[in-house]
Amino acid sequence: MVLHSIAFKIFLVEFMHTSLTSSWAGITALLIFLIAYTFVIFEEKTHLRKSKPVLVGGCLMWLMIGIFEASHGSKHSHIFVEELIGEIGALFFFLLAAMTYINTLDERNVFKALRTWLLNRGFGFRKLFWATGGITFLLSPMADNMTSALLMATVAITCSGGNRQFIVLAFINIVVAANAGGAWSPFGDITTLMVWTAGKIQTNEFVYLVVPSMMNWGVTALIMHPFIPKEKPPEVHETAEMKTGAKSIIFLGISTIATAVSFHQFLGLPPFMGMMLGLGALMVFGYYLKMKGSRDYITKTGVDVGHDSNQHFDIFRKIEGVEFDTLLFFFGVLTAVGSLQYIGYLAIASEAIYGQMGPTISNIMIGVFSAIVDNIPVMYAVLKMNPPMGLDQWLLVTLTTGVGGSLLSIGSAAGVAVMGVDRKNYTFMSHLKWAPAVIAGYMSSIGAWYLVTMNLR
Repeated sequence: MVLHSIAFKIFLVEFMHTSLTSSWAGITALLIFLIAYTFVIFEEKTHLRKSKPVLVGGCLMWLMIGIFEASHGSKHSHIFVEELIGEIGALFFFLLAAMTYINTLDERNVFKALRTWLLNRGFGFRKLFWATGGITFLLSPMADNMTSALLMATVAITCSGGNRQFIVLAFINIVVAANAGGAWSPFGDITTLMVWTAGKIQTNEFVYLVVPSMMNWGVTALIMHPFIPKEKPPEVHETAEMKTGAKSIIFLGISTIATAVSFHQFLGLPPFMGMMLGLGALMVFGYYLKMKGSRDYITKTGVDVGHDSNQHFDIFRKIEGVEFDTLLFFFGVLTAVGSLQYIGYLAIASEAIYGQMGPTISNIMIGVFSAIVDNIPVMYAVLKMNPPMGLDQWLLVTLTTGVGGSLLSIGSAAGVAVMGVDRKNYTFMSHLKWAPAVIAGYMSSIGAWYLVTMNLR
């Protein structure tokens, strides 16, 4: 009787999903999704932040599902939503901690000191091209691709002396390096983080993507190198010192990442617990900095301005500075894609893509698609489709969704951010002009993936 009851429930859920797919609710939800993503794609034109349409759209899609189920006397969706919010919450808190650390390091002048050091080297355009790309490639796995790209783009534009040819090539190089660097680390991009927390790729297995990622950036940079001006830019001299506690916060940040990995790898605990432990440690250290700042200010001026003065370090101001547009976009995307999974559209898409073309071609095409549609929903959709793939194919789709965004200037957060640094010279069309070089890097990374994962097949 128990087995019959379970079988009946499974049949009922499958029947509900089938009827949802062809129902007014399912079709309306799909239309809402398409409209919301149209606004996301044209964010640069409308100036409507991408979090707004997807947040509204995702919740409206579930509203359609709720109305449909209520009219049919069913309430299965609440169980699915409870599981979904658990996934969203875990990733949300992970990103909150990571972004707070980035904001704190920025406030302590860590990134400004790195920028100043590079500016004062007196490099020519060609050396600066490789230096900004190399640092971006190495920095993005630890920080994130958007922050790394913004930092190096600022260096490049400051040293450019207005040379348009250098600006365009340096910016493309930085965007490619940021996305390639973020692809070989669980912390380099939201997509790699999702794959890692889903257990598809373990921490030590990301090493397979180091060489393909290097090929992606290196081949593109080598093709562009001969077109970099040979002259030297005007000299730029800046001074910047890291503030008190900066080195300690760097150590805390590295320790926090190690803690998150250890929680996940050795204890079987969700990584966000390790990140939140690190955030707690940062908050305690922030209290020390605040007290020290108060004492130093009183000693220097003889005036007690109180602990809430703008003169003092306040960790909660760093939390306020977190890019909530990104976090809310993330919530909206996962909510929307989750509804598509519940309705049954992802199962249809999985069969159409992976069932017809096979995993390798499908994963390569998904990387190209991520240049048009943001890679976060693309990767989350693949995870929810959960096609039967081995480790080698999960590595491939992680690589392609990470570096595929470099194919267009609007294909990644790094590209969109860098466009904002110099909208006059670095545009959609100026990036597109060098698409053959970026495509060559994309294809070479896939070739490198094929070679390094041969023992996994």
